[in-house]
Amino acid sequence: MYVSQIGSKLRVQLHDFSGKLSPRFSKPLGRFVEQMLYGILVSKDVKLSQIGRALEEPISLKKVEDRLSTNLNSDGLAGKLLDQVACLGSRRVQKDALLILDTSDIRKAYAKKMEYLARVRDGSEKELVDGYWLCNVIACQSGGNDIIPLYQSLYSAAAPEHQSENDELLKAVDTVTEHCGTRGIWVADRGMDRKNVYNPLLERNMRFIIRLRGDRNLHFRGRCRLAEDIARGCPSCYQEVVVKETAGEEKTYRLAYGFRRVRLPGRTEELYLVVVRGFGEVPLMLLTNLPLRRNRRVLWSVVEGYLTRWRIEEAIRFTKQSYNLEDIRVLTYRRLCNLTALVLAASYFAAVHLGDRLRLAVLTRRVLQAARRFYGIASFRYYAIADGISYILRRLGKGPLCLSIPPPDDRQLSFSKFP
Repeated sequence: MYVSQIGSKLRVQLHDFSGKLSPRFSKPLGRFVEQMLYGILVSKDVKLSQIGRALEEPISLKKVEDRLSTNLNSDGLAGKLLDQVACLGSRRVQKDALLILDTSDIRKAYAKKMEYLARVRDGSEKELVDGYWLCNVIACQSGGNDIIPLYQSLYSAAAPEHQSENDELLKAVDTVTEHCGTRGIWVADRGMDRKNVYNPLLERNMRFIIRLRGDRNLHFRGRCRLAEDIARGCPSCYQEVVVKETAGEEKTYRLAYGFRRVRLPGRTEELYLVVVRGFGEVPLMLLTNLPLRRNRRVLWSVVEGYLTRWRIEEAIRFTKQSYNLEDIRVLTYRRLCNLTALVLAASYFAAVHLGDRLRLAVLTRRVLQAARRFYGIASFRYYAIADGISYILRRLGKGPLCLSIPPPDDRQLSFSKFP
């Protein structure tokens, strides 16, 4: 299949996908969304200058940038995009899918004029810098490699409308559960080990697996004790061997694990403290409300569910690195939020939409072949998909389909003259 044929099919699929995102938008704003998605996918960048060049319009780049910047300031665009992506993705979320809730950061250490810059902790450099926070929700199956980006929101603690980090986390949970209902199991790291997260999840009957801090108080056998003290006396009845890959190197771990029945202070629900030994001197502690019993398969499903979260960190890097989100340069807070939501939509198109049906799965294979990777396609293939889409559409060079379709003529027929 020639590049022109594949590229034409990609343009049609992107036009179709943009239409699914835009039922609540005006026609001009819907066209803008398609143009932005096309530009992000082709340029693999979020700078408006690069997106404008990818559109290849027969007008000056300055005018294209001005138009994109004006539309990017649309009120409510981010919220509608986040809701629509969650709606589309929810159709693929199965009953026991994992819903990975996580926060990451955008480092803007040298920015001076970007609106509402705040202090964030750079996860890679382990230092405090100026920037913005990202709240992410990604769905996947336990132990699987396929991902469904459901939510990605930028926020700043310095913004006037910002209330708290808890509020941002619950906003993500509410957006996803509005469409998924009680399907899925929420999985989070120890940064979410807080009562302001536990209480809403329990009150809404949501299932969860959350890593605990050692200083968390739990009720065990009628007494309030530290989680680390309970873990110390927990028997490890089962064992497994896992291999973790870090920085291209594989390391084998021999794990031993068990569980205790516990409760949260002030709550009556029976919970389970799962203790995993083998990753270091301090045991890994997980709190879950999934019903457990002395069964290796049932207990390992909780451990594997949390370990899958470590693998999904690569998915978060995918959305940031494939589309250069760290290099975002728009100055106003509304544009920052809207552009981040558009990057989520582009990631969803690359990771999910192209594999929705069998005929699109064939197209995905063609896209992967066009990626031109020297060492083949890695198990996490989404970087290669992003490369392939960019390569094909860049070679095609026709711009998004919406720019090729003339706008409808709304003028009424004139009957003032007859032949």
